[in-house]
Amino acid sequence: MSPLEHEIMQQVLFFTTVLSPFVVGSVEVVKRTISLPKNYVPLLSVGTGLLLGSLASPLTDMELVLRLWAGAGAGLSGTGLFEIVNRREGFTKAAKEERKGK
Repeated sequence: MSPLEHEIMQQVLFFTTVLSPFVVGSVEVVKRTISLPKNYVPLLSVGTGLLLGSLASPLTDMELVLRLWAGAGAGLSGTGLFEIVNRREGFTKAAKEERKGK
């Protein structure tokens, strides 16, 4: 790996680390706001990571592709890679409480 490639990879990993808390927080807000099946939470997390990565152009001079990679990495870390392939049944906590109230 050339020094330039090494530097680019370090930037992507650093940006992933910076984006992760924002992705986790955003997904948690959505989970508590709307009724969402649990098996869609990882997809929501990756989508949120991609969105935040693409919108972060004022914060970094990285190319769009690199920001999208960082956003996808942040989304995967938000729910854990295992959760993507894990079959989950039911609804988020907010949906459970809503159903109990009815």
